[in-house]
Amino acid sequence: MRQISPMKTIMAAGIGVSAVIWLSSKPNRIKAENLLREWKRKIKPTIFDKSKNLPIEKGGNPHPHDLEDNNMVSEGAMYSVQFYNEKIQ
Repeated sequence: MRQISPMKTIMAAGIGVSAVIWLSSKPNRIKAENLLREWKRKIKPTIFDKSKNLPIEKGGNPHPHDLEDNNMVSEGAMYSVQFYNEKIQ
């Protein structure tokens, strides 16, 4: 098991202490909160926005008379079986 060098520990502690000191001021906390909200909004807007729903209409249970969808599923199943048979032989 690798040991962590003392320099990395000291640097991590210094960064933590600096963050605590910087965030002790109320205007800095407000700046940090706004910055994190903006990052969340830019990175994953669909996860953090509760008002949007996923556009899934038939997730997992296709209609039995939907021939195109059923054909696609059967072709996918046949491909994996054919691939397995080729590997065995």
